[in-house]
Amino acid sequence: MNILVCISHVPDTTTKIKFAENNTRLDTTGIQWVINPWDELSLTRALELKEKSGSGVQKVSVAHVGPSSAEPTIRKALAIGADDAYRVDVEALDSYQVAAQLAEIVKAGSFDMILCGIESSDYNGSNVGGMLAEFLDYVSVSGISHLDIEGGEILVTRELDGGREKLVVPSPFVGIVQKGIAKEPRIAAMRGIMMARKKPVHLVDATEAGPLTRVKEFEPPQPRPACKFVDPENPEQLVELLQNEAKVI
Repeated sequence: MNILVCISHVPDTTTKIKFAENNTRLDTTGIQWVINPWDELSLTRALELKEKSGSGVQKVSVAHVGPSSAEPTIRKALAIGADDAYRVDVEALDSYQVAAQLAEIVKAGSFDMILCGIESSDYNGSNVGGMLAEFLDYVSVSGISHLDIEGGEILVTRELDGGREKLVVPSPFVGIVQKGIAKEPRIAAMRGIMMARKKPVHLVDATEAGPLTRVKEFEPPQPRPACKFVDPENPEQLVELLQNEAKVI
């Protein structure tokens, strides 16, 4: 069994985001890039399954759609433990274009399980996994918080409102995972970093599939207003502020 983990190249969550060109483009100056947290947890679980006796997982690959600037992020995934990587050499502009490019990697390879994070921490679209399954005509399961292989069967647990659902899924399938799939992401050891230099990154030509949407403008959130303190002996002032200023009652 071979697993493909789709990874995104996103700004570190502590990064202060700025925009350029009249708020139409992200200003990448000084940004520290990382593997999307949900994708990193997906990769961790895939590696755990590979190491589990009797799971049948032989290989774990990663795939990314983006320019050469994402190579350090891909190498980090290899250092964590992925066996090889695929990179589609195109700067994708929306989720549709990403999913279309990833679908070609899957079709050209031999993967039994494709894992995607539930969303990326930059645009939070939650679109790629579902779109990828549609391109491939594969079974897909979203909201996966636990994944295991026992007796040759793929077992998943997904979160529902008010409970959990346990499923047995066929392969190949697309799994869209969320928090809980692994306890914490792996940290690359020095040996892994050295080995990552020799692992292959397959460069894949982009298909003609382009974006269906374009960014018109980014709008930063309004700055938070100054905090107001109300004397606990003056509840009338609190009610007045909530009614006339905050307009919540």
